[in-house]
Amino acid sequence: MNDNKWQNLIETIEERFGISQRKTEALEKGPGEKEIIIFSGPLGKIKVERTSRPLVLEKRGIVSKRIGAKADVEYIYSDTEKVQKFRAYKWNGDTNDWEEISAEDFT
Repeated sequence: MNDNKWQNLIETIEERFGISQRKTEALEKGPGEKEIIIFSGPLGKIKVERTSRPLVLEKRGIVSKRIGAKADVEYIYSDTEKVQKFRAYKWNGDTNDWEEISAEDFT
C-alpha cells in the first residue's frame, strides 16, 4: 500500500468512524516502522497497521568453518525503495486479543 492510499484510508476512517488511537513504532527486527490506527467500526474494535521497511537488496551468510563458530546473516538494504505491508485486526473480547482479518472474511 503506497503512501497516498494509506493517507486516503486514514482520512476515510477518521471521517466515518473517528480514530481512537494512532501511533508509530519502530520495528523490533531491522530498520523500519509500523503505523497503527485503532477505531470502532461496524465489526467492533478494529486495528489497521502498515509496516514500512527498506527493500532487502542482498542477504549474505557470514560463517566460519571452525568448530563452535557462530553463523550470522548480513542484510544490504535499499536507500530509496521501501516495502509496505497492510494488515487488519479485529478485537476478540473472549480471548482479549487481536485476531487478523483475512481478505476472505470480506467476501
